[in-house]
Amino acid sequence: MSPSVAVVTDSTAYLPALPGVSVVPVQVLSGGVSCDEDAFTGDLHAATTSRPAPARFAECYASLAAAGATGAVSIHLSGDLSGTVESARLAAKEAPVPVEVIDSGSIAMGLGFPVMAAADAAARGAGLEEVAQVALRCASRTRTFFYADTLDSLRRGGRVGTAASLVGSALAIKPLLHLVDGRVLLLEKVRTATRAIARLEDLAVAAAGQGPARVAVQHLAAGDRARALVERLPKRLPGLTDLRLVEVGAVVGVHVGPGMLGLTVSPDTA
Repeated sequence: MSPSVAVVTDSTAYLPALPGVSVVPVQVLSGGVSCDEDAFTGDLHAATTSRPAPARFAECYASLAAAGATGAVSIHLSGDLSGTVESARLAAKEAPVPVEVIDSGSIAMGLGFPVMAAADAAARGAGLEEVAQVALRCASRTRTFFYADTLDSLRRGGRVGTAASLVGSALAIKPLLHLVDGRVLLLEKVRTATRAIARLEDLAVAAAGQGPARVAVQHLAAGDRARALVERLPKRLPGLTDLRLVEVGAVVGVHVGPGMLGLTVSPDTA
């Protein structure tokens, strides 16, 4: 039997198809043409992003209600990075069933892990409020760290402070960043890519601790580095319960650029 509570997210979770989870795509714009994120094949450097229209969410919620859902939990990327969650909130006001909209405060698997947790709870028969609380708890304990070859793309998109990006560029420093309260912040500046990736690994190991944890290695056009990290992490994380390798899509690519390597850690706590 299908769960009565549906889960909705957006394309920046970068999850495979999951039972009970519907995905509304974020838009990528290039040359005056807008398309769904998963359909974009153009130049990332010449593209921008746009939130889905509230009508896309309204259509999704109505379809889920027609299919028998008694409610929905709609979980999305950080509202400080995109207006997607606001579009979901606008549509939720007119939805035919109750919709709980959650700002994950993150993106990629920082969003994906709360979505997975919510879907698991819904599949167990949890009610609307419980599914929402499961997602919120997971989001609150999930941490994301990432390395970028430069801060230029983030600076152009206004995702980090101009002063920090100029310092990093002038000194050829490799930036380590993290997400805090939904915002991208500069965490550390490292002299070389090799040292930056080693430090990224150390930060993730510290965040996971000794207990059970889910970890995702994410990258954009950095497959070799990402696979090497996937091979090393099990040796350093005794409580590892789930390790995923994810290549992110165009929305992250527009704002971070190729060469990005990220780690998301979600400790499994009761």
